[in-house]
Amino acid sequence: MRAYPYPRLTGAVTARVTAVRLRGAGECREVLDYVKACSAIEQVVALGTAERDDWHTACLSLSATVPAREIRNKGHWSDVSVVAVLTDGATNVRTVARLEPGAGGSGEWTGEIELNRDQHLDRASLAVHVVATVGGVPGRVIASMERDWVVDVTAEAPSRDQELDVTSVSFGRGAEWLRELRDAPWVVDTSGRLPTVRLNSDFEGLVALMESEGTPTEKAVAEVLRAHMCAEVWAAVFHTAIGDIEIEEDGTPQFPPDWRGAVLREMLPDVVPTRSLEDALREVHRRRVGEGSWADLQPRIHYAAARRAKVPQALAATVRGIERLDQETHA
Repeated sequence: MRAYPYPRLTGAVTARVTAVRLRGAGECREVLDYVKACSAIEQVVALGTAERDDWHTACLSLSATVPAREIRNKGHWSDVSVVAVLTDGATNVRTVARLEPGAGGSGEWTGEIELNRDQHLDRASLAVHVVATVGGVPGRVIASMERDWVVDVTAEAPSRDQELDVTSVSFGRGAEWLRELRDAPWVVDTSGRLPTVRLNSDFEGLVALMESEGTPTEKAVAEVLRAHMCAEVWAAVFHTAIGDIEIEEDGTPQFPPDWRGAVLREMLPDVVPTRSLEDALREVHRRRVGEGSWADLQPRIHYAAARRAKVPQALAATVRGIERLDQETHA
């Protein structure tokens, strides 16, 4: 757990998106169907559910609940305010909006934050923070919601899960960087908004095998290949994510707001076990910049990748299948 040199709230901060309105050319407006566009459970807003495609901005209505009683009783904080922050790691855009307190000091704060479509390509992260003056120092973050909302500009359903993009392409006739890798069966490309696996269609029999519905042996080999490919994907996206973290002024690394942050949160418990996520991130960053052995972490990273790709299960099933076929052949 991260330590702070000033008192922070111990109570939970929660927030939800209560409505979404789109604004298009000529001040044309559309209120999205909340049930279709928002998932309160997964905390996702899908703007691709809009009936029109020419919208320019999206206005998200927010409601946040903060532990008002704790704020009043402990008296550590003054000038308390609640802010919503919309960030996009792909475009490096950050939008901040202040929420307004409800009547009677109930702890309910409401407001709106606006998303400009031209400034976002895929997914943005929406966080809510409680800010106050502490010990005479203004602008201290004294609490944040535990899980950020995701605002997806293109998705047609509010879901956190995104499918990995796997495409077949001729390396020999593709882009120059692919032509230089023409002997590889596949490559993992993490330069875009989402990781992409490019299968080499020039690699004889590969695409047909990966999509195999043939003999039991072919299916078993294809399963192992898919698991091996997925393990490479996990390892590649982990290294990309750890290279894209932001560092605060005091040297503390921060989780990226998009899929890179999700990858780190998923894999760090296996890479640096028995540590909190924040401590594990600090340890991996410390080693990566040379304050420790980066090489010693590589087996743990590949272990974590193999676990998530289910390589042990695929390999064990293939071995059992081959043994069974061998026994049937000699029976």
